[in-house]
Amino acid sequence: MVLNYIWIAFFIIAFVVGLIKLLFFGDVDVFPAMMDSTFTSSKTAFEISLGLTGVLALWLGVMKIGEQGGVVNAFARVLSPVFTKLFPDIPKGHPVTGSIFMNIAANMLGLDNAATPLGLRAMEQLQELNPKKDTASNPMIMFLVLNTSGLTIIPVTVMVYRAELGAAQPSDIFIPILLATFFSTLAGVIVTSLFQKINLLNRTLLFTLGGVSLAVAGIIWGFSAMDKVMMNTVSTSVANILLMVIIIGFIIAGIVKKANVYEAFIEGAKDGFTTAVRIIPYLVAILVGIGVFRASGAMDLLIDGVGWLVKLCGINSDFVAALPTALMKPLSGSGARGLMVDAMTTYGADSFVGRLSCIFQGSTDTTFYILAVYFGSVAIKNTRHAVTCGLLADFAGIIAAIFIGYMFFG
Repeated sequence: MVLNYIWIAFFIIAFVVGLIKLLFFGDVDVFPAMMDSTFTSSKTAFEISLGLTGVLALWLGVMKIGEQGGVVNAFARVLSPVFTKLFPDIPKGHPVTGSIFMNIAANMLGLDNAATPLGLRAMEQLQELNPKKDTASNPMIMFLVLNTSGLTIIPVTVMVYRAELGAAQPSDIFIPILLATFFSTLAGVIVTSLFQKINLLNRTLLFTLGGVSLAVAGIIWGFSAMDKVMMNTVSTSVANILLMVIIIGFIIAGIVKKANVYEAFIEGAKDGFTTAVRIIPYLVAILVGIGVFRASGAMDLLIDGVGWLVKLCGINSDFVAALPTALMKPLSGSGARGLMVDAMTTYGADSFVGRLSCIFQGSTDTTFYILAVYFGSVAIKNTRHAVTCGLLADFAGIIAAIFIGYMFFG
Protein backbone atom coordinates (compact mmCIF):
# COMPACT_ATOMS: atom_id res chain seq x y z
CA MET A 1 0.00 0.00 0.00
CA VAL A 2 2.82 2.44 0.90
CA LEU A 3 4.61 1.64 -2.35
CA ASN A 4 1.39 2.43 -4.21
CA TYR A 5 1.19 5.91 -2.66
CA ILE A 6 4.88 6.60 -3.31
CA TRP A 7 4.55 5.52 -6.94
CA ILE A 8 1.56 7.84 -7.44
CA ALA A 9 3.46 10.66 -5.69
CA PHE A 10 6.34 10.35 -8.16
CA PHE A 11 4.01 11.16 -11.06
CA ILE A 12 1.94 13.86 -9.35
CA ILE A 13 4.97 15.73 -8.01
CA ALA A 14 6.73 15.42 -11.36
CA PHE A 15 3.68 16.77 -13.21
CA VAL A 16 3.28 19.73 -10.83
CA VAL A 17 6.98 20.62 -10.99
CA GLY A 18 6.95 20.30 -14.77
CA LEU A 19 3.87 22.51 -15.06
CA ILE A 20 5.45 25.20 -12.87
CA LYS A 21 8.66 25.14 -14.92
CA LEU A 22 6.66 25.44 -18.14
CA LEU A 23 4.22 28.18 -17.09
CA PHE A 24 6.48 30.35 -14.93
CA PHE A 25 9.95 29.73 -16.38
CA GLY A 26 9.14 28.93 -19.99
CA ASP A 27 10.89 25.57 -19.93
CA VAL A 28 9.34 23.97 -23.01
CA ASP A 29 11.67 20.96 -22.81
CA VAL A 30 10.52 19.65 -19.45
CA PHE A 31 7.51 17.60 -20.60
CA PRO A 32 9.30 16.12 -23.64
CA ALA A 33 12.10 15.13 -21.25
CA MET A 34 9.61 13.52 -18.90
CA MET A 35 7.99 11.56 -21.71
CA ASP A 36 11.39 10.50 -23.06
CA SER A 37 12.25 9.21 -19.60
CA THR A 38 9.20 6.92 -19.61
CA PHE A 39 10.40 5.17 -22.78
CA THR A 40 14.02 5.10 -21.66
CA SER A 41 13.15 3.77 -18.21
CA SER A 42 10.86 1.09 -19.66
CA LYS A 43 13.65 -0.06 -21.96
CA THR A 44 16.12 -0.04 -19.06
CA ALA A 45 13.77 -2.12 -16.91
CA PHE A 46 13.43 -4.73 -19.65
CA GLU A 47 17.18 -4.78 -20.27
CA ILE A 48 17.83 -5.27 -16.56
CA SER A 49 15.37 -8.16 -16.45
CA LEU A 50 16.89 -9.63 -19.60
CA GLY A 51 20.37 -9.27 -18.15
CA LEU A 52 19.24 -10.97 -14.95
CA THR A 53 17.96 -14.03 -16.85
CA GLY A 54 21.34 -15.66 -17.36
CA VAL A 55 22.57 -14.81 -13.86
CA LEU A 56 19.34 -16.04 -12.28
CA ALA A 57 19.49 -19.27 -14.26
CA LEU A 58 23.10 -19.85 -13.18
CA TRP A 59 22.72 -19.18 -9.48
CA LEU A 60 19.30 -20.74 -8.99
CA GLY A 61 20.72 -23.80 -10.72
CA VAL A 62 23.67 -23.80 -8.31
CA MET A 63 21.30 -23.33 -5.37
CA LYS A 64 19.24 -26.34 -6.49
CA ILE A 65 22.43 -28.43 -6.46
CA GLY A 66 23.15 -27.08 -2.95
CA GLU A 67 19.67 -28.05 -1.79
CA GLN A 68 19.95 -31.61 -3.12
CA GLY A 69 23.48 -31.86 -1.75
CA GLY A 70 22.33 -30.88 1.74
CA VAL A 71 24.47 -27.72 1.95
CA VAL A 72 21.54 -25.33 2.39
CA ASN A 73 20.04 -27.53 5.12
CA ALA A 74 23.42 -27.61 6.88
CA PHE A 75 23.53 -23.79 6.93
CA ALA A 76 19.95 -23.78 8.22
CA ARG A 77 20.84 -26.03 11.16
CA VAL A 78 23.93 -24.01 12.10
CA LEU A 79 22.12 -20.67 11.95
CA SER A 80 18.89 -21.88 13.51
CA PRO A 81 19.60 -20.50 17.07
CA VAL A 82 20.07 -16.96 15.73
CA PHE A 83 17.47 -16.99 12.99
CA THR A 84 14.74 -18.37 15.24
CA LYS A 85 15.13 -15.16 17.29
CA LEU A 86 15.40 -12.76 14.36
CA PHE A 87 12.84 -14.63 12.20
CA PRO A 88 10.53 -16.20 14.81
CA ASP A 89 7.88 -17.12 12.21
CA ILE A 90 10.28 -19.37 10.27
CA PRO A 91 10.18 -23.02 11.46
CA LYS A 92 13.37 -24.16 13.11
CA GLY A 93 15.82 -25.67 10.62
CA HIS A 94 13.80 -24.67 7.53
CA PRO A 95 15.94 -24.57 4.32
CA VAL A 96 15.10 -20.89 3.76
CA THR A 97 17.49 -20.09 6.62
CA GLY A 98 20.38 -21.32 4.52
CA SER A 99 19.20 -19.34 1.49
CA ILE A 100 18.95 -16.16 3.56
CA PHE A 101 22.47 -16.69 4.87
CA MET A 102 23.85 -17.22 1.36
CA ASN A 103 22.19 -14.01 0.16
CA ILE A 104 23.46 -11.94 3.09
CA ALA A 105 26.99 -13.35 2.68
CA ALA A 106 26.98 -12.47 -1.04
CA ASN A 107 25.82 -8.93 -0.26
CA MET A 108 28.48 -8.47 2.40
CA LEU A 109 31.19 -9.39 -0.08
CA GLY A 110 29.78 -7.14 -2.80
CA LEU A 111 28.77 -10.07 -5.03
CA ASP A 112 25.66 -8.39 -6.49
CA ASN A 113 25.29 -10.84 -9.38
CA ALA A 114 25.12 -13.74 -6.94
CA ALA A 115 23.14 -11.96 -4.20
CA THR A 116 20.03 -11.18 -6.28
CA PRO A 117 19.32 -14.75 -7.45
CA LEU A 118 20.01 -16.10 -3.96
CA GLY A 119 17.67 -13.46 -2.52
CA LEU A 120 14.91 -14.31 -5.00
CA ARG A 121 15.23 -17.96 -4.09
CA ALA A 122 14.92 -17.09 -0.39
CA MET A 123 11.88 -14.92 -1.12
CA GLU A 124 10.17 -17.79 -2.97
CA GLN A 125 10.78 -20.07 0.01
CA LEU A 126 9.43 -17.42 2.39
CA GLN A 127 6.35 -17.14 0.19
CA GLU A 128 5.73 -20.87 0.69
CA LEU A 129 5.49 -20.18 4.44
CA ASN A 130 3.37 -17.05 3.98
CA PRO A 131 -0.32 -17.58 4.94
CA LYS A 132 -1.42 -14.44 3.04
CA LYS A 133 0.06 -14.73 -0.44
CA ASP A 134 -0.55 -11.09 -1.47
CA THR A 135 0.75 -9.59 1.80
CA ALA A 136 4.35 -9.40 2.97
CA SER A 137 5.02 -11.56 6.02
CA ASN A 138 7.23 -10.47 8.93
CA PRO A 139 10.18 -12.66 7.83
CA MET A 140 9.90 -11.27 4.29
CA ILE A 141 10.12 -7.71 5.59
CA MET A 142 13.05 -8.42 7.91
CA PHE A 143 14.87 -10.16 5.06
CA LEU A 144 14.17 -7.29 2.67
CA VAL A 145 15.40 -4.67 5.17
CA LEU A 146 18.64 -6.64 5.62
CA ASN A 147 19.07 -6.32 1.86
CA THR A 148 18.10 -2.66 1.53
CA SER A 149 20.43 -1.63 4.37
CA GLY A 150 23.24 -2.79 2.08
CA LEU A 151 25.68 -4.36 4.56
CA THR A 152 28.89 -4.57 2.52
CA ILE A 153 32.34 -5.59 3.72
CA ILE A 154 34.22 -5.25 0.41
CA PRO A 155 32.99 -2.30 -1.77
CA VAL A 156 34.95 -3.41 -4.83
CA THR A 157 32.90 -1.43 -7.40
CA VAL A 158 33.27 1.90 -5.60
CA MET A 159 37.02 1.44 -5.26
CA VAL A 160 37.32 0.60 -8.96
CA TYR A 161 35.52 3.83 -9.94
CA ARG A 162 37.78 5.83 -7.63
CA ALA A 163 40.86 4.29 -9.21
CA GLU A 164 39.61 5.05 -12.73
CA LEU A 165 38.95 8.69 -11.80
CA GLY A 166 42.46 9.22 -10.47
CA ALA A 167 42.07 8.92 -6.70
CA ALA A 168 45.45 8.92 -4.94
CA GLN A 169 44.21 6.16 -2.63
CA PRO A 170 41.11 4.47 -4.11
CA SER A 171 40.68 2.34 -0.99
CA ASP A 172 40.64 5.21 1.52
CA ILE A 173 36.83 5.05 1.65
CA PHE A 174 36.88 1.35 2.61
CA ILE A 175 36.67 1.81 6.39
CA PRO A 176 34.15 4.72 6.24
CA ILE A 177 31.83 2.66 4.00
CA LEU A 178 32.13 -0.36 6.29
CA LEU A 179 31.18 1.73 9.32
CA ALA A 180 28.29 3.54 7.58
CA THR A 181 26.74 0.37 6.16
CA PHE A 182 27.08 -1.36 9.55
CA PHE A 183 25.09 1.41 11.25
CA SER A 184 22.50 1.32 8.45
CA THR A 185 21.99 -2.42 8.89
CA LEU A 186 21.90 -2.17 12.68
CA ALA A 187 19.27 0.57 12.49
CA GLY A 188 17.23 -1.48 10.01
CA VAL A 189 17.24 -4.53 12.29
CA ILE A 190 16.26 -2.46 15.35
CA VAL A 191 13.44 -0.57 13.58
CA THR A 192 12.00 -3.72 12.00
CA SER A 193 12.22 -5.54 15.33
CA LEU A 194 10.24 -2.75 16.98
CA PHE A 195 7.52 -3.02 14.31
CA GLN A 196 7.41 -6.81 14.67
CA LYS A 197 7.82 -6.80 18.48
CA ILE A 198 10.97 -8.95 18.36
CA ASN A 199 12.98 -8.94 21.58
CA LEU A 200 16.58 -8.09 20.71
CA LEU A 201 17.69 -8.11 24.35
CA ASN A 202 18.28 -11.83 24.54
CA ARG A 203 21.60 -13.61 24.96
CA THR A 204 21.68 -15.20 21.50
CA LEU A 205 21.12 -12.00 19.50
CA LEU A 206 23.32 -9.88 21.78
CA PHE A 207 26.13 -12.42 21.42
CA THR A 208 25.66 -12.50 17.63
CA LEU A 209 25.61 -8.72 17.23
CA GLY A 210 28.66 -8.48 19.49
CA GLY A 211 30.46 -11.11 17.45
CA VAL A 212 29.62 -9.35 14.18
CA SER A 213 30.87 -6.06 15.65
CA LEU A 214 34.16 -7.72 16.62
CA ALA A 215 34.44 -9.27 13.15
CA VAL A 216 33.89 -5.86 11.54
CA ALA A 217 36.54 -4.37 13.83
CA GLY A 218 38.95 -7.17 12.87
CA ILE A 219 38.36 -6.58 9.16
CA ILE A 220 38.93 -2.86 9.62
CA TRP A 221 42.18 -3.54 11.47
CA GLY A 222 43.38 -6.06 8.90
CA PHE A 223 42.69 -3.90 5.84
CA SER A 224 43.99 -0.73 7.49
CA ALA A 225 47.41 -2.40 7.65
CA MET A 226 47.48 -2.90 3.85
CA ASP A 227 48.49 -0.43 1.16
CA LYS A 228 45.97 0.52 -1.54
CA VAL A 229 47.24 -1.98 -4.11
CA MET A 230 47.17 -4.88 -1.67
CA MET A 231 43.71 -3.92 -0.37
CA ASN A 232 42.20 -3.85 -3.86
CA THR A 233 43.92 -7.11 -4.81
CA VAL A 234 42.77 -8.92 -1.66
CA SER A 235 39.22 -7.57 -1.94
CA THR A 236 38.82 -8.68 -5.56
CA SER A 237 40.54 -12.02 -5.01
CA VAL A 238 38.45 -12.93 -1.97
CA ALA A 239 35.21 -12.16 -3.81
CA ASN A 240 36.07 -14.24 -6.88
CA ILE A 241 37.61 -17.15 -4.95
CA LEU A 242 34.55 -17.34 -2.72
CA LEU A 243 32.27 -17.58 -5.75
CA MET A 244 34.24 -20.51 -7.14
CA VAL A 245 34.38 -22.19 -3.72
CA ILE A 246 30.57 -21.99 -3.49
CA ILE A 247 30.06 -23.50 -6.94
CA ILE A 248 32.64 -26.28 -6.52
CA GLY A 249 31.55 -26.96 -2.94
CA PHE A 250 27.91 -27.36 -3.94
CA ILE A 251 28.83 -29.68 -6.82
CA ILE A 252 31.00 -31.85 -4.55
CA ALA A 253 28.23 -32.00 -1.95
CA GLY A 254 25.80 -33.11 -4.66
CA ILE A 255 28.19 -35.83 -5.80
CA VAL A 256 28.61 -37.07 -2.21
CA LYS A 257 24.81 -37.24 -1.84
CA LYS A 258 24.69 -39.12 -5.19
CA ALA A 259 22.45 -36.48 -6.73
CA ASN A 260 22.30 -35.91 -10.48
CA VAL A 261 23.96 -32.49 -10.30
CA TYR A 262 23.44 -31.70 -13.98
CA GLU A 263 19.70 -32.38 -13.84
CA ALA A 264 19.46 -30.46 -10.56
CA PHE A 265 21.17 -27.48 -12.18
CA ILE A 266 18.81 -27.56 -15.18
CA GLU A 267 15.79 -27.72 -12.88
CA GLY A 268 16.93 -24.68 -10.91
CA ALA A 269 17.92 -22.77 -14.06
CA LYS A 270 14.39 -23.12 -15.44
CA ASP A 271 13.11 -21.33 -12.34
CA GLY A 272 15.58 -18.53 -13.05
CA PHE A 273 14.08 -17.85 -16.46
CA THR A 274 10.47 -17.74 -15.23
CA THR A 275 11.47 -15.48 -12.31
CA ALA A 276 13.18 -12.99 -14.65
CA VAL A 277 10.04 -12.77 -16.79
CA ARG A 278 7.78 -12.38 -13.74
CA ILE A 279 9.57 -9.31 -12.37
CA ILE A 280 9.46 -7.27 -15.62
CA PRO A 281 6.11 -5.44 -14.94
CA TYR A 282 7.12 -4.52 -11.39
CA LEU A 283 10.51 -3.23 -12.50
CA VAL A 284 9.02 -1.20 -15.37
CA ALA A 285 6.54 0.43 -12.97
CA ILE A 286 9.07 1.57 -10.39
CA LEU A 287 11.80 2.67 -12.82
CA VAL A 288 9.37 4.71 -14.95
CA GLY A 289 8.11 6.51 -11.82
CA ILE A 290 11.66 7.31 -10.72
CA GLY A 291 12.66 8.38 -14.24
CA VAL A 292 9.79 10.87 -14.54
CA PHE A 293 10.57 12.24 -11.07
CA ARG A 294 14.19 12.87 -12.06
CA ALA A 295 13.43 14.28 -15.51
CA SER A 296 10.97 16.84 -14.11
CA GLY A 297 13.68 18.43 -11.99
CA ALA A 298 11.96 17.48 -8.72
CA MET A 299 15.13 15.81 -7.44
CA ASP A 300 17.14 19.00 -8.06
CA LEU A 301 14.54 21.06 -6.20
CA LEU A 302 14.72 18.65 -3.28
CA ILE A 303 18.52 18.99 -3.10
CA ASP A 304 18.35 22.78 -3.31
CA GLY A 305 15.73 22.85 -0.57
CA VAL A 306 17.85 20.75 1.75
CA GLY A 307 20.85 22.98 1.08
CA TRP A 308 18.85 26.12 1.89
CA LEU A 309 17.52 24.60 5.11
CA VAL A 310 20.99 23.47 6.23
CA LYS A 311 22.44 26.94 5.66
CA LEU A 312 19.47 28.51 7.47
CA CYS A 313 20.28 26.38 10.53
CA GLY A 314 23.90 27.52 10.44
CA ILE A 315 25.20 23.99 9.86
CA ASN A 316 28.27 23.23 7.75
CA SER A 317 26.79 22.63 4.31
CA ASP A 318 29.82 21.05 2.61
CA PHE A 319 27.99 17.70 2.50
CA VAL A 320 25.00 19.03 0.51
CA ALA A 321 26.79 18.76 -2.85
CA ALA A 322 27.12 15.00 -2.27
CA LEU A 323 23.46 14.53 -1.27
CA PRO A 324 22.19 13.72 -4.81
CA THR A 325 23.95 10.36 -4.56
CA ALA A 326 22.41 9.68 -1.14
CA LEU A 327 18.88 10.60 -2.18
CA MET A 328 19.11 8.76 -5.49
CA LYS A 329 20.47 5.52 -4.01
CA PRO A 330 17.13 4.23 -2.60
CA LEU A 331 15.54 4.94 -5.99
CA SER A 332 18.11 3.80 -8.54
CA GLY A 333 21.46 2.09 -8.16
CA SER A 334 22.65 3.09 -11.64
CA GLY A 335 21.39 6.65 -11.13
CA ALA A 336 23.26 6.94 -7.82
CA ARG A 337 26.38 5.49 -9.44
CA GLY A 338 26.18 8.11 -12.17
CA LEU A 339 25.79 10.90 -9.61
CA MET A 340 28.74 9.52 -7.63
CA VAL A 341 30.92 9.59 -10.74
CA ASP A 342 29.64 13.10 -11.56
CA ALA A 343 30.56 14.31 -8.06
CA MET A 344 34.08 12.90 -8.34
CA THR A 345 34.46 14.34 -11.85
CA THR A 346 33.20 17.78 -10.83
CA TYR A 347 34.84 18.20 -7.43
CA GLY A 348 37.70 15.69 -7.67
CA ALA A 349 37.97 12.06 -6.60
CA ASP A 350 39.91 13.06 -3.48
CA SER A 351 37.70 16.01 -2.53
CA PHE A 352 35.40 15.85 0.48
CA VAL A 353 32.33 15.80 -1.80
CA GLY A 354 33.82 13.09 -4.02
CA ARG A 355 34.69 10.85 -1.10
CA LEU A 356 31.38 11.43 0.69
CA SER A 357 29.50 10.51 -2.49
CA CYS A 358 31.38 7.20 -2.49
CA ILE A 359 30.46 6.59 1.15
CA PHE A 360 26.80 7.32 0.34
CA GLN A 361 26.96 4.90 -2.59
CA GLY A 362 28.29 2.09 -0.41
CA SER A 363 26.33 2.72 2.79
CA THR A 364 22.87 1.54 1.64
CA ASP A 365 21.20 -0.30 -1.24
CA THR A 366 18.46 0.47 -3.78
CA THR A 367 15.37 0.14 -1.58
CA PHE A 368 12.69 0.59 -4.25
CA TYR A 369 14.49 -1.59 -6.80
CA ILE A 370 14.78 -4.40 -4.25
CA LEU A 371 11.13 -3.94 -3.27
CA ALA A 372 10.04 -4.15 -6.89
CA VAL A 373 12.20 -7.16 -7.76
CA TYR A 374 11.87 -9.24 -4.58
CA PHE A 375 8.20 -8.63 -3.84
CA GLY A 376 7.35 -8.63 -7.54
CA SER A 377 8.88 -12.09 -7.94
CA VAL A 378 6.26 -13.53 -5.57
CA ALA A 379 3.39 -11.13 -6.45
CA ILE A 380 3.29 -9.33 -3.10
CA LYS A 381 0.94 -6.32 -3.26
CA ASN A 382 0.63 -5.23 0.39
CA THR A 383 4.15 -4.35 1.57
CA ARG A 384 3.01 -3.35 5.10
CA HIS A 385 5.91 -1.66 6.97
CA ALA A 386 8.65 -2.77 4.55
CA VAL A 387 9.04 0.63 2.84
CA THR A 388 9.06 2.51 6.15
CA CYS A 389 11.71 0.26 7.71
CA GLY A 390 13.81 0.21 4.54
CA LEU A 391 13.81 4.01 4.22
CA LEU A 392 14.59 4.48 7.93
CA ALA A 393 17.60 2.19 7.49
CA ASP A 394 18.62 4.29 4.47
CA PHE A 395 18.22 7.49 6.51
CA ALA A 396 20.38 6.07 9.29
CA GLY A 397 23.02 5.16 6.72
CA ILE A 398 22.97 8.69 5.25
CA ILE A 399 23.31 10.35 8.66
CA ALA A 400 26.09 7.94 9.65
CA ALA A 401 27.87 8.55 6.34
CA ILE A 402 27.81 12.34 6.87
CA PHE A 403 29.29 12.12 10.38
CA ILE A 404 31.86 9.52 9.33
CA GLY A 405 32.76 11.56 6.24
CA TYR A 406 33.50 14.60 8.39
CA MET A 407 35.41 12.39 10.86
CA PHE A 408 37.72 10.94 8.19
CA PHE A 409 37.91 13.65 5.53
CA GLY A 410 36.33 16.84 6.87
